[in-house]
Amino acid sequence: MDVVLLSRLQFAAATMFHFLFVPLTLGLSILVAYMETKYVRTGDETYLRMTKFWGKLFLINFALGVVTGITLEFQFGTNWSRYSAFVGDIFGSLLAIEATAAFFLESTFIGIWIFGWKKLSKKAHATVMWLVAAAGNMSAIWILTANGWMQHPVGYAIRNGRAELVDFAAVVFNKFSILQFFHMIPAAMVLAAFFVMGISAYHLLKKQHIDFFNRSFRIGLIAGLISSIAVAVGGDIHGVHVSEVQPVKLAAMESHWETTTRAPLHLFAIPDEKNGRNIVEIGSIPGLLSFLGYHDFDHEVKGLNDFPKDERPPVLITFIAFRTMVGLGTLFIILTVSGWFLRNRLVESKRYLTIMLWSIPLPYIAIEMGWVLAEVGRQPWIVYGIMKTSDAASPVAGSQVLVSLIAFILVYGLLGAAGFYLIARDAKKGPETA
Repeated sequence: MDVVLLSRLQFAAATMFHFLFVPLTLGLSILVAYMETKYVRTGDETYLRMTKFWGKLFLINFALGVVTGITLEFQFGTNWSRYSAFVGDIFGSLLAIEATAAFFLESTFIGIWIFGWKKLSKKAHATVMWLVAAAGNMSAIWILTANGWMQHPVGYAIRNGRAELVDFAAVVFNKFSILQFFHMIPAAMVLAAFFVMGISAYHLLKKQHIDFFNRSFRIGLIAGLISSIAVAVGGDIHGVHVSEVQPVKLAAMESHWETTTRAPLHLFAIPDEKNGRNIVEIGSIPGLLSFLGYHDFDHEVKGLNDFPKDERPPVLITFIAFRTMVGLGTLFIILTVSGWFLRNRLVESKRYLTIMLWSIPLPYIAIEMGWVLAEVGRQPWIVYGIMKTSDAASPVAGSQVLVSLIAFILVYGLLGAAGFYLIARDAKKGPETA
């Protein structure tokens, strides 16, 4: 049994499951804080009920995110000890800051928010929720800084066989990390917005709590419209930077094999990775890949065949992940723009509400595919250009990793079933009566 493959599968399973909860925590915390602020400013009890209803779903989701996130970080010691030994001076410090300066603050403020309803003034209580949202997004900054360093390492020196930190500011202000943040946070808001709109659509279809869920839907719609456009803009800017620092990832994203100017974009292709070509190419648009990668229709795009075979990422997975992410992102813009024109007659728009109800899982899929693109597209490197994934795994038996992989899947499966059951149960129940 290949210990590297098993370790990768285990980390992928744990990370992707954990990330089912993280984006909703980031986005929904902001929406709940906004709802409570509306209550403080207007005194309208509907906004108080909205705060408590959506806040309860937020708390269930947050609890699951905490449980799955804690076990995830242990894998750097159990499964990836060689990686930790090599980059611990840099990577470890970033994770430590995330835990002590962001996560602990977020957890503390959530406790105050839960138990402070009758102990704090209305303004103070709403302020606490904004602090929860700020701390959660601060946590995301440090995690993305750590990941961005793995994607584009800066501010380090190799000494005594280890990567040692020499410029903390360069790591913190790494352009790759910053662009990841401004792509990821709007994506989290899209997910939260579709979560709110989807559940609201369910109740509007049943004609339950119409005023309550009409207002909720409108809040989600405005947030979703703005953030879905922001995701597209941020993704385009980030994509150009990826083209500069990870050209092999760009080639894999588009299944582009031969170096050429006015490089075409294929709407669909089936790559033959063994022979370095595409078996099928459908909908090729000349120059579009050059434009998307470099904002220049005539720019040269390096093909996969110009990179060593052992430094190419899995092309098919990267290609499919990118198209799924972009396709769904385009759909989100279409759905939110459509919703804007239908916002004054939502109850009568049954077909649209049905689509929004069934669209709840789509942002989850889009975000997961975005991370598949980012991480699989970086292979075979765990730290791009410095350390390969095959050199990073712990010296343990494959059977040990297989047992823990099965255990993770079983335990996380049970946690996920319980968590999504609780969210679905309370979502269907609706808000408390006035």
